[in-house]
Amino acid sequence: MFCKMLPLLFFFIFFFLPPTILCLNQEGLYLHQFKLSVDDPDSSLSTWNNRDPTPCNWAGITCEPTNTTVTQINLSNFNIAGPLPTSILCRLTNLTSLILTNNSINQTLPLEISLCTSLTHLDLSQNLLTGTLPHTLSLLSNLRYLDLTANNFSGSIPNSFGAFQNLEVISLVYNLLESSIPSSIGNITTLKTLNLSYNPFQPSQIPPEIGNLTNLEILWLSSCNLVGVIPYSFGKLNKLTVLDLAMNNLHGSIPSSLTQMKSLKQIELYNNSFSGELPSGMSNLTSLRLIDVAMNRIGGSIPDELCRLPLESLNLYENRFTGELPASIADSPNLYEFKIFTNLLSGELPENLGKNGPLIWFDVSNNSFSGRIPASLCERGALEELLMIHNSFSGEIPASLGACRTLARVRFGFNNLSGEVPAGLWGLPHVYLLELVDNSFSGSIAKTIGGAGNLSLLTISNNNFSGAIPEEIGTLENLQEFSGGNNLFNYSLPESIVNLRQLGILDLHNNKLSGELPKGIQSLKKLNELNLANNEIGGKIPDEIGSISVLNFLDLSNNRFSGNVPLGLQNLKLNELNLSYNKLSGEIPPLLNKDMYRDSFIGNPSLCGDLKGLCDVKGDGKSADFVWLLRTIFIVATLVFIFGVVWFYFKYMNIKNARSIDKTKWTLMSFHKLGFGEDEVLNCLDEDNVVGSGSSGKVYKVVLTNGEAVAVKKIWGGLRMETESGDIEKSGFQDNAFDTEVETLGKIRHKNIVKLWCCCTTRDCKLLVYEYMPNGSLGDLLHSNKGGLLDWPTRYKIALDAAEGLSYLHHDCVPPIVHRDVKSNNILLDEDFSARVADFGLAKTVESNGKGTKSMSVIAGSCGYIAPEYAYTLRVNEKSDTYSFGVVILELVTGRRPVDPEFGEKDLVMWACNTLDQKGVDHVLDSRLDSCFKEEIYKVLNIGLMCTSPLPINRPAMRRVVKMLQEVGAESQTKSSQKDGKLSPYYYDDASDHGSVA
Repeated sequence: MFCKMLPLLFFFIFFFLPPTILCLNQEGLYLHQFKLSVDDPDSSLSTWNNRDPTPCNWAGITCEPTNTTVTQINLSNFNIAGPLPTSILCRLTNLTSLILTNNSINQTLPLEISLCTSLTHLDLSQNLLTGTLPHTLSLLSNLRYLDLTANNFSGSIPNSFGAFQNLEVISLVYNLLESSIPSSIGNITTLKTLNLSYNPFQPSQIPPEIGNLTNLEILWLSSCNLVGVIPYSFGKLNKLTVLDLAMNNLHGSIPSSLTQMKSLKQIELYNNSFSGELPSGMSNLTSLRLIDVAMNRIGGSIPDELCRLPLESLNLYENRFTGELPASIADSPNLYEFKIFTNLLSGELPENLGKNGPLIWFDVSNNSFSGRIPASLCERGALEELLMIHNSFSGEIPASLGACRTLARVRFGFNNLSGEVPAGLWGLPHVYLLELVDNSFSGSIAKTIGGAGNLSLLTISNNNFSGAIPEEIGTLENLQEFSGGNNLFNYSLPESIVNLRQLGILDLHNNKLSGELPKGIQSLKKLNELNLANNEIGGKIPDEIGSISVLNFLDLSNNRFSGNVPLGLQNLKLNELNLSYNKLSGEIPPLLNKDMYRDSFIGNPSLCGDLKGLCDVKGDGKSADFVWLLRTIFIVATLVFIFGVVWFYFKYMNIKNARSIDKTKWTLMSFHKLGFGEDEVLNCLDEDNVVGSGSSGKVYKVVLTNGEAVAVKKIWGGLRMETESGDIEKSGFQDNAFDTEVETLGKIRHKNIVKLWCCCTTRDCKLLVYEYMPNGSLGDLLHSNKGGLLDWPTRYKIALDAAEGLSYLHHDCVPPIVHRDVKSNNILLDEDFSARVADFGLAKTVESNGKGTKSMSVIAGSCGYIAPEYAYTLRVNEKSDTYSFGVVILELVTGRRPVDPEFGEKDLVMWACNTLDQKGVDHVLDSRLDSCFKEEIYKVLNIGLMCTSPLPINRPAMRRVVKMLQEVGAESQTKSSQKDGKLSPYYYDDASDHGSVA
């Protein structure tokens, strides 16, 4: 076939190519064809047009020096796109190395790749290749290096791979491979590196034939859905240096045959179900530097022979180890990571721990350790994290830790520590979390705390701290929480505390504080919890507190406040209000004069209101009777007027709707206790009350007789759903959407999922009655001329609310629910801009079938929000929602729509990525956002980019997304990068926090 096309090829060359190309040799012409066949948006191949007779000086091209034939092509990070033109590349007969990593090569890898017979190195990692792995790859008899990491290959690994003759490295990480690992892999006896991690294989055992790979040096099989035990044949892998079987479902004991692998440097078996004890003979592993068997069921004592090895990282956390920690661990000269939290260990820590090794991360929390804290923990001056919570440590904090300026995270809570805290510890410059709760510390907060410029969380409750809170605390501009309840602090609150603009929680209850509240407290705009109960604070309660819009917890009880209850408190949406047992007087503000607040005001003898037990006798009898009479007349007249208006309104509406709706044929199904009937809803379904229309029907606002409003979606049966702008065709009829909405929302109870009150049905019409969202949808508000009203704190709150709603669907519902149509138009906002996820007409449950996925018959969703793998596999899982939510985050950060003519053929995700690379982050952010929030916005943008990763395996679960968003405000310092081959920083956050505040 090729021979027949040669005349046409030469005709094209001589008559259509420019003269500058005609001087190229044959291989240059082939490469020019390659350039024409791919998309090069950044003009990375611009040098491929010069007048040289050979392409040897072109970017990314390497030639053999004697005969100028092309031997290597390396176009890494060139941002080229399109299918891989193997029919062109394979004509380069001496091509030995082809590297196209981190581009946008798409479609499938052609079978013709086997025609590149000279290839020894093939790297197509980090592209967009799909389909199955070509079974012809093994025909590349000279191939030594094969890397197809981070693509979208699916199907199984071909058995033919066992026929590779010279292959030394194979990496298929982060793909969508299914089935199981073929036993034929064991036939590639030349193999040195085998990396199949992060693929959704079916539950299967490790092929024992892998033990035949006696030249193997690196084996990575983490997160491959492996079950069963580690094959005993692994003992034959004498050259193995790295063994990673983490995040699988392996069980049984760790076989003693592993101790025969004398070359091992790194063992990672965390997050499995191993039990028993660590095998004896660990002393044979003289090269071992890292061992991580965390999150298993391993028990017994920690072997002394293990601690005598020259370890750099020892992770044994979340197991069942008992006994004392061997003293030999203190002699390890290279130990920088030591995490043994959540075990059953006891006794004292070795006295010289940290003296010989450069400890960086140290966590012994949730054990039964006792004795003193070793003074040598920061001897080498590298310690960043020191976590010792939930033990029985006693004595004082060593003064040496107050000089450890590298510390960033300190947790001593829930021990028996006492004495004064070293002055230097209060003022460490990099610490963002200082936790001392539930000990017996005494003394005062040192003035050196002014040097802790990075401090975000200060929790020192339940101690014996005393003295004045220093004015220097007002310099901590990053402080978000100050919890110091149940101490002995006295004097007044420092005036400087009003400078803490980021403060969200101020809890100093049960102290001996006096004086008055500092002036300017209204400047604490982010304060949502203020608890000063059980102190001796007096003066008036400032009316300005009512301007702190996010405040929802206010407890000033058992103090000496006097004067009136501020009217401004009526402006707050308080979940908790307690002003009891003070010296307040006057009338209770009308909106607070309700039974639900009665206990909030007791113990104020001069405080009057219509609540039982509060100022029952008001003034003299005549004056009180006259006031009562006027009030009664006014109330009766008002009620008569309202009754007349309501009667006339409903009389009119009954006449108007009598012809259109037969109320006797409606069936009502309620999902909550209702304060209304179907008649109230049906009477208001006219065009004057329409507030919107979408793909599944019209939406009405219905104001009930009690003054509350509901939203009613009206769906007509027997018609195919309309397709709204931007929506791809949604499968099924309206009945399907109605049934799905009812089935899903009827059983869901969550603050961030829209509440379905009830549904009403007849043969031809169906109604869904929801809680009403006054601020409409996020999409309508964000992309209208009112988008400027959404400042960054509001956008951040919306993102967190929506993430919590989706996390509930994915992780707390059984079976999990996939929304399938997450978008800004389906995120509704109440009067406080709290977000609710809505529109469950396309929702699907995800069955636990081992794969966690479910195939759909057609594509459903909205343009710009559909995950790339969903578009071509029709397979839906929770990661599809994660992608869509990531697009919503990008909308919040950029202020742009998911699809826009300005983007051309790109969507918002591609536009954001390209703009970041070419122009920088400032060109991505919404110009309407205040620049003072840049750092926080950058972090949220990064979360959005993680959620929209092309590979589902790279996207975090929604539970992880919630935690990352929560940490954006609490952590201003990024964790130090982990060592190669270790878990990500976010993973360690989960492990180290033990479910607590940090």
